[in-house]
Amino acid sequence: MTNIQDIIKPSNVAVITGGASGIGLAAARRFAEAGMCIAIADRNVDRLGEARAELEAIAGEENIMAVETDVSGKEQLEALERAVLQRFGRVHVLMNNAGIQPETSIFSAEANWNHILGVNLMGVINGTQTFGPNMLAHGEPGLIINTGSKQGITTPPGNPAYNVSKAGVKVFTEALQHELRNTEGAKISAHLLIPGFVFTGLTKGARTEKPDAAWTSAQTVDFMLDSLARGDFYILCPDNDVPRALDERRMAWAIGDVIENRPPLSRWHKDYAEAFRAFVEGE
Repeated sequence: MTNIQDIIKPSNVAVITGGASGIGLAAARRFAEAGMCIAIADRNVDRLGEARAELEAIAGEENIMAVETDVSGKEQLEALERAVLQRFGRVHVLMNNAGIQPETSIFSAEANWNHILGVNLMGVINGTQTFGPNMLAHGEPGLIINTGSKQGITTPPGNPAYNVSKAGVKVFTEALQHELRNTEGAKISAHLLIPGFVFTGLTKGARTEKPDAAWTSAQTVDFMLDSLARGDFYILCPDNDVPRALDERRMAWAIGDVIENRPPLSRWHKDYAEAFRAFVEGE
C-alpha cells in the first residue's frame, strides 16, 4: 500500500477538475497547505480567478495554475496536460471531480443526456486516459481519485442520466484499479470518492445556508484524506443525516433486487415498502 505522505507532499503536483468550487476547491486547499503545486481546471472563469487567488495566498503564485477547461472535450484535457507538464514537469495526483446535475427524465432531450454523460462520465474517462500514461511513466507514487456518487450505486428514481453517469464512474474506476494493480511497476492507485450530502453549488439549489444534514466540502475532503491514508478504494462518506450503516443497508438492498429477482428499484415500490423498512432496521 502506498503511503500518501509520499504523494501529498511539497513540490509534488495535483490536478483537479471542477477545482474552482465545492469539493474540488476544498481538495485544492488541502493539497496547497501540504506544499503541493496545484492546477485547477473548471469551466467557470470567474470562479477560477477567485479560487486561484485564494490558493496563491496559501501556496504562492508560482505553485498555482488555473485553466479554463471543459472536461467533456478530450482535446481540452490534452491541452491542460501539456500546460501542466510544461509548468510543473509531472503529475502525482489526478482528481477527476468535475460534475453537473441538471434534472433529466428517460425521455429528456438527447442534448441533455449527452451533456451530463459528457461531463460526468467521459470527463473521468478522458482525464484518466490523458494523464494516466505519463503518471505511470514517471515512476513515482501517485493517485487517481474519481468522484462518484451514491446515486450511481443505489440509482434512485429521478434524474436517470445523472445516475447512469455515476454508475459508469464506479465501474470505470473499479476496472482502472484492477488494471493498475496488475501493471508491473505501477505506483499509481485509483480510488472512488463517494460523497454523502455535501453543501456545494451542485446541491444547494435556492438555499443560502447549509442544512444541518449536510457536510461541508472541507469535511468531505478530510474524510477522503483519512480514507486514502488507510488505503481505501471505496471512500464512502457519511453525512450528518445518513451514517455508514444505513448506506450499507441501502446498497445491500439494491443488489438484492438482482439476487432475489425483485422488481427494479424495489426500495421505492409500494409492495416492498414494509420489507425494505424491516431490512433496514435489521428485523
